[in-house]
Amino acid sequence: MSDLAETILGRIRDVPDYPKPGVVFKDITPLLGDHGAFAAVVDALADGLEVDKVVGIEARGFILAAPVAYTAGAGFVPIRKKGKLPAAAHAASYDLEYGSAVIEVHRDAFAPGDRVLIVDDVLATGGTARAAVELVGRAGAEVVAVSVLMELAFLKGRERLSGVDVRALVVV
Repeated sequence: MSDLAETILGRIRDVPDYPKPGVVFKDITPLLGDHGAFAAVVDALADGLEVDKVVGIEARGFILAAPVAYTAGAGFVPIRKKGKLPAAAHAASYDLEYGSAVIEVHRDAFAPGDRVLIVDDVLATGGTARAAVELVGRAGAEVVAVSVLMELAFLKGRERLSGVDVRALVVV
């Protein structure tokens, strides 16, 4: 296991039965509170990719994607829950491990042909990431990769992202 993976795993807290019984929530706030660990994660998520925009998926994806965009010299684009964006938006629905939801992105968030990195904290069932990939494509941009802090491999989310470069700093 890499030093970065050990650092990440040592700073993520498991919260059982949140937000509902049977779900183990991965709390990244201890990681975010450690400047060195947070900086290492941002650098690793941005490493080796040339992109025009970095998408952050609400809400914890915003925390990671905004500094990744800054580090990569790219713009930041939020993908939000339905009804949170003020201008015309594309929408996509998806299922997650404990329900379903709709996310949106502004219709004018990307220029045609923009190269986009999607960043989120956890890849679980892949529903949110798949919906984000769909939204970016519908808006006329190209997804270069989906980068996540942690992949929960047992939920097989990567399978829903066939044809997409998926990068995870830690796979559990």
